Amino acid sequence: MPRSDMQTAHGRPSLPDRFETPDALDEFLSLPGEDLVRDMEDVEGDIIILGASGKMGPTLARLARNAAPGKRVVAVARFSEPECRQRMEDWGIETIQADLLDEGQVNDLPKLENVLFMAGMKFGASGNQPLTWAMNTYCPALVANAFRDSRIVAFSTGNVYPLIDVARQGATENTPPGPRGEYAQSCLGRERIFEHFSRRHGTPGRLYRLNYAIDLRYGVLHDLATRLKGGQTIDLAPMAHVNVIWQGDANAQALRLLKHCTAPTTPINVSGPETLSVRWLVEELCARMGIAPRLTGEEPPSAWLSNSAQAAKLFGYPAVPVSVMLDWVAEWVMRDMPSLNKPTKYEVRDGGF
Repeated sequence: MPRSDMQTAHGRPSLPDRFETPDALDEFLSLPGEDLVRDMEDVEGDIIILGASGKMGPTLARLARNAAPGKRVVAVARFSEPECRQRMEDWGIETIQADLLDEGQVNDLPKLENVLFMAGMKFGASGNQPLTWAMNTYCPALVANAFRDSRIVAFSTGNVYPLIDVARQGATENTPPGPRGEYAQSCLGRERIFEHFSRRHGTPGRLYRLNYAIDLRYGVLHDLATRLKGGQTIDLAPMAHVNVIWQGDANAQALRLLKHCTAPTTPINVSGPETLSVRWLVEELCARMGIAPRLTGEEPPSAWLSNSAQAAKLFGYPAVPVSVMLDWVAEWVMRDMPSLNKPTKYEVRDGGF
């Protein structure tokens, strides 16, 4: 799909009815809108993405490449799956294989002006707390010190907040943290480390508190649709409300935040503006999939919810609305298209990931 054929009159990618293949999905996720292109022109310097081989990293790197063809875009990861590295290089992205827990290797990385920090550990955190803390606090310390002269947009999570009454429209950036479990505690630790070095060195940055990104191969909607297709009953008792945002919108906002860094660094919530009922999402998916909804449990009055009004003020409403995400996910799952087999665990209430 040529980019010229994918643009609307508003300069954002138009919305197809479906995606025939994973390659077509990745191409769409990597199409920049004109607002991102303009912001990249205003941001001086090249871009390095640390921890780039996860769920969002490859398409974020490709999006940066497409939005700023004149900039050097470098993706750094362990690249334990060589095909991921090859795919990124085929897209014109420079790659470096490195262990971000090794101080020498971090110090040897090219010190580019703009850093997207995506490294971290979530799944398996309950079974390996030492590594979780190392990845989520020690690694940020190495990076924050080594890249003191860069801008740093550091990925974080809405899990640093306490559970919020569903009638309150989510936690704002001024809501005091209240992390549950060692994963969320270590994520708050990651933020504090970046805050410390930002204050010490004057490093501009943003703390990017995301929940939850939606791709057709993973995410809350994929989790629900896959379970429903398999005949499972969705239990509402653990968690009955969520925020979601299309991964392409989430990646675009991460890149655009390079233009909106502060010194010292400050948090910003990144998600869709709606507080979504899981019951409603199940009913909508089932209507599209032609199956009967199966629900149990009483909805609790609180959930991990973020108020993304600050991001909406900067970037506007996300380009892909919830109704379209529901269409795409239902169609993808009913065709038995590929899954990353990485559940979000959105329903975990005690923070034990």
